[in-house]
Amino acid sequence: MPIRTSALRTLGAQGNVFAIESFIDELASERGEDPVAFRLRHLPDERAKDVIRSVAKHTNWKPAKRPGTGFGLGFARYKNTGAFCAVVAEVEGAEDISIKRLTIAVDVGEAINPDGVINQIEGGAIQATSWVLKEQVRFDSHRINSNSWTAYPILRFSEVPDVQVELIQRPDCEPLGAGEAAHGPVTAAIANAVFDALGVRVRDLPITRDNLIAAMELAS
Repeated sequence: MPIRTSALRTLGAQGNVFAIESFIDELASERGEDPVAFRLRHLPDERAKDVIRSVAKHTNWKPAKRPGTGFGLGFARYKNTGAFCAVVAEVEGAEDISIKRLTIAVDVGEAINPDGVINQIEGGAIQATSWVLKEQVRFDSHRINSNSWTAYPILRFSEVPDVQVELIQRPDCEPLGAGEAAHGPVTAAIANAVFDALGVRVRDLPITRDNLIAAMELAS
């Protein structure tokens, strides 16, 4: 390789969940079905269903939309063996997207430190939001060009969404860990909310103005 590479946090989970959950949302849309009902109808695992039901209940799914707003759902079980996590994202905007609220339900089995679990999920959600909206390593055939915060922007404090986390306690189940459970579902939920707001399916991250315009042009 001409440049050195390394692993991203969550390894392949973020990209894989983004692709899978975007496609699930697309299937529901093509069938004219509600995204929550569609997932619940196809998921056999009751713990998976419970986190989806939880975020749906806490967001009064699906809230009334204002012009330029959208709501999206994302779900995953981390690496198919870890924590269950479902997210509803509320987005706003047209050319530039802002995330107003992330409502998250997570099942990590027995939570040894519930406050620590919630903090971990909040942190992962905010990091994923930064990835989705801004972060992108730019490079050419010789070197990395993202060598400053201008060339590699991250989420500012003023852009951090409201994050609400419900921890579903399972004291009779083994602990599953919470470290990277939120990243994939948050990414997918934001992308699905953008589709709900604008009617455009974004397939390339980050969801910048240029990528939104490219997606609109492709859809037209």
